[in-house]
Amino acid sequence: MTKAVQKITLSPSRDIPFNKLVLSQSNVRHVKAGVSIEQLAESIVQRTLLQSLNVRAVVDAEGNETGMFEVPAGGRRYRALELLVKQKRMAKTQAVPCVVREGGIAEDDSLAENDERVGLHPLDQFRAFQALSAVGMSEEDIAARHFVAPAAVKQRLRLASVSPKLHDVYAEDGMTLEQLMAFSVTADHVRQEQVWENVSRSGYDEPYQIRRMLTENTVRASDRRVQFIGLDAYEQAGGGVLRDLFEHDDGGWLQDVALLDRLVTEKLKAEAEKIAAEGWKWISVAVEFPYGHTGGLREVEGKPVDLSPEEQTTIDALNAEQAKLESDYQDADELPDEVDQRLGEIEAALMAFEERPMIYDPAEIVRAGVFVSIDSEGRLSVDRGYVRPEDDVSADDPHVGQGADTQSIEGNAAGTSVQRAVIAVAGGTADGEEDDEDATKALPDRLITELTAHRTLALRNALAENPAVAFQAVLHNFVLTAFYRFASSGSCLEIGLRTPTFPAQAPGLRESASAKAVEARHESWKARLPKGENDLWDALSALDGDAQASLFAHCASFAVNAVYEPANRYNQGRVSAQGVRSRLDQADVLARAVDLDMVRAGWKPSVDNYLGRVTKPRILEAVREARGESSAQLIDHLKKADMAKEAERLLDGSGWLPEPLRLVESNASSAEQASEAGPLPEFLADDEDRESASEDDPQQLDAAE
Repeated sequence: MTKAVQKITLSPSRDIPFNKLVLSQSNVRHVKAGVSIEQLAESIVQRTLLQSLNVRAVVDAEGNETGMFEVPAGGRRYRALELLVKQKRMAKTQAVPCVVREGGIAEDDSLAENDERVGLHPLDQFRAFQALSAVGMSEEDIAARHFVAPAAVKQRLRLASVSPKLHDVYAEDGMTLEQLMAFSVTADHVRQEQVWENVSRSGYDEPYQIRRMLTENTVRASDRRVQFIGLDAYEQAGGGVLRDLFEHDDGGWLQDVALLDRLVTEKLKAEAEKIAAEGWKWISVAVEFPYGHTGGLREVEGKPVDLSPEEQTTIDALNAEQAKLESDYQDADELPDEVDQRLGEIEAALMAFEERPMIYDPAEIVRAGVFVSIDSEGRLSVDRGYVRPEDDVSADDPHVGQGADTQSIEGNAAGTSVQRAVIAVAGGTADGEEDDEDATKALPDRLITELTAHRTLALRNALAENPAVAFQAVLHNFVLTAFYRFASSGSCLEIGLRTPTFPAQAPGLRESASAKAVEARHESWKARLPKGENDLWDALSALDGDAQASLFAHCASFAVNAVYEPANRYNQGRVSAQGVRSRLDQADVLARAVDLDMVRAGWKPSVDNYLGRVTKPRILEAVREARGESSAQLIDHLKKADMAKEAERLLDGSGWLPEPLRLVESNASSAEQASEAGPLPEFLADDEDRESASEDDPQQLDAAE
């Protein structure tokens, strides 16, 4: 016998005056945190009550209805209506739609209403906002009506604009909300779908990885080229910018790199045209010049434009104001914003006076040139007054001055300076390299040359900071020359003084910490030394022992050559395998003596300087050494380009170095001898030091005298 299906009867609904309703103590919602009554009240004003109250009749002791009704489910709506009555925006006798419940348990009804409530899926909200936008509502209007910030509306509309195919994946829990946010960086649905197909197969699907793939052919707004021309100029020229509404994007990504480079080149050439009017013989233009680009050129001395009395008065006033502010707030843990801003303004104004134009001898201008580029902050960099060897003729030459009206502008395309071209050639390994490459394959000669160029520069800097070792190193070189004329061991100090040039321009060399330290030290000494060489001897004699030793070490450091240089048909006459090996061995001794650490010197592996230049097994070997086998397994399935990028992230902060940059260990005795360089020679010591030495050993001073 078939059992009859029991049919349900729904509770009746009716309109009940608000003053006949009371809040029930059976409502299970007692914690009010996060419950906004005011917001719901405003929504009721805009849209009326969208959901009825669940009520039960209040009965007396005998079980008779009293005409009042309690609200066990819908308490938040009741309080919102109550607020509107108090604000006199709704009559207290206003009829309220209610569902009258009979039987059951009030607490059970209240709990069920909250338990069975299903929140809106985020995707439904995105699409709802998109529908409101499509009918003409502004982002501000949508935000006001739904009680969110306009920025949140903008974000949701951006998420709604992602490819519908990816929406479907997200709806089926095939990707996370964070991944969907990453895809919103670009509006190109085809590209979004291509990237998802790649990352979903490889597992290389972290949000930051998705963003990187979507922006790999773009340029950051923080790039020096963008800072130079200004983002507005790029956008006015029709260039598109990708923006990330969910993470700090540092100004976004510029999509049209060719347009950016054209605008940069045009602006650099325009600046060069203005400078050409000054009468220089040549002007070289590039986004960035390689480290040492002025090597072999004579720098023309210029004289700053004299300050007017008014300018000097302004400088004095600025210095006085700066000193007062610094004195007033010397004990403050943190400067007030307005004081900090004012100090910045004063510093900028004083710097402008220091960087005032230079006056050059017209006879020098007609044979000298100018380098025009962009500095690391995106500002125009103009370096005037360099004479090429072929133009460096005597001032009384009758031909000097001829052709002064002719100025040539060597306009290197933006981004194609010498340094960038080297990077492109050296890093142009194809992505399709075979996975079974020999992990033990020797590093390319050019890469070793570039790595050891970094080491040479860092070694120069370290040697300059250790006068005792520098003195001993030069002495070692002199002894080799004087007493061991046919010695087979070479030295890495090319005393002459001759500063070796780098045969290959390593990426980032010019802006490395070592390069900046060497340049700053050189400029500091240059300011202390006399302008004319006739006064140099007396000036050096006036220096104390420590100063002479420091200057000695600085000069000696320029002779360091620890660069690996493979023999080829161009240098066979001066480069031999034995000579290079001896020089590099001596460089290791010197590195141990100054305790050279390339990590402290600022070098770290990147795609440009190492990882993009070696084989996949080499990349995995580096990650394995630095982070362990588990980290190497995370990337072993990736293509070469992706593997290099991910390896750069994994190696960041690990302190890992490739073999050519590591401090080579040696036997303890030689290492101790190298590191335990004695005190400065007595003839370099100050008088006070000599007196101290004589007190320890009176015979020492007598012997010296």
